[in-house]
Amino acid sequence: MEEIKLVEKPNPTKIATKWAVIDVLTGIIITYGIELLNVDQTSPIKYLGFVPFIIFLFLTQKEFKDSLNGFMTFGDGFSAGFRFSVFAGLMMAVFIFLYLKVLSPGLFEKSLEASRAQMEAKNMSDAQIEKAMAMAKSWGPLFAAFATAISYPIMGAIVSLIGAAIFKRERTGQDLIDDAVDPTV
Repeated sequence: MEEIKLVEKPNPTKIATKWAVIDVLTGIIITYGIELLNVDQTSPIKYLGFVPFIIFLFLTQKEFKDSLNGFMTFGDGFSAGFRFSVFAGLMMAVFIFLYLKVLSPGLFEKSLEASRAQMEAKNMSDAQIEKAMAMAKSWGPLFAAFATAISYPIMGAIVSLIGAAIFKRERTGQDLIDDAVDPTV
């Protein structure tokens, strides 16, 4: 008697994790590149890191679709993309915290001085400025990490919806007929 083998659905978490690691490594390279080039922190070039994020999210969805033999529901596509964004956000949050607290604290100090200058330009009192600076110094790296961990999944959800709509290809009745195996053979 012939055994029927059930085909397991590929694991979107494995694919999403792989691309999230690649995204975070790319983000680290971009971060250090911007720092080495001494790019102004207010420059729009700091948003360059979102381009690979979007590309890798789409690659996550495409690889997952390919692992499903070219068929993927909208929900499966969204799930794979969203998992990627959550994993990338959490890993990038850890990097951001370490980067600001340990790896490049001078950059954080530089941003604090820029914030101080902005507050002085707004004619804030010295007491208000000192209070804000004390809070930023204490909580700044943690807040930046938290903001990263929250913003990546939010942006990822939006991009995942777009990617899922692009890559979606559900099986039709004809596809099921084509995939059916003739039991008499």
